[in-house]
Amino acid sequence: LPNCFILFMPKDILSGDFYWLDEIDNKTLVAAVDCTGHGVPGALMSIVGNNILSQSINEHRLSQPSEILDELNKGVTNTLRQKNEESKVKDGMDIVLLALDKNAMKLEFAGANNPLYHIRNGVLNEIKGDKFPIGIFIGEELKHFTNHNIQLQKGDTIYLFTDGYADQFGGPQGKKFKYNQFKNTLLNMQAFPMESQREHLLKTINDWKGDNEQVDDILVIGIKV
Repeated sequence: LPNCFILFMPKDILSGDFYWLDEIDNKTLVAAVDCTGHGVPGALMSIVGNNILSQSINEHRLSQPSEILDELNKGVTNTLRQKNEESKVKDGMDIVLLALDKNAMKLEFAGANNPLYHIRNGVLNEIKGDKFPIGIFIGEELKHFTNHNIQLQKGDTIYLFTDGYADQFGGPQGKKFKYNQFKNTLLNMQAFPMESQREHLLKTINDWKGDNEQVDDILVIGIKV
């Protein structure tokens, strides 16, 4: 992915957010993952998630995002031995996972709680993920994730992210940055090259944060087609 950026700002030395990339069957797979907590607990969850994601590609040969998330959900739940009656143990993760086929100009997407932003000709389309996380047992069976398909055009931009950017407190009234302002920031920088977009996002959130403490890990990935 030559035309992309990764903005990664851990809250602590270790992070509960992580990004993951792999390739299979002419598809480039990219994920932005937000594990429960940050610091050491988040980092341990990151290791579990990273290992199961890689296993789903290299051992199970899965390439469809929804199938990979189903496998991740099963693997994390088994690893943590979570059951419905123990659901008060809220160890899990939110994730955006996409598979990009550059030859066919197709994008597949599946998400746990978090959405994908797709911008074309100055219009932002929000494709929402399923409203449940990875690794938390709900009901008698693990729920299955939805696979979304997008036909891409040259010049489209795709954004994957965790909630840390929008949830950062700051500004003149010490409030959250919020998603509407995040969307407007993305739309207003579409003329910038991808590396300049990263620098703009970094400056924007640092200016907003000011003297406030960073409240969570921050991760934003941008890809231009």
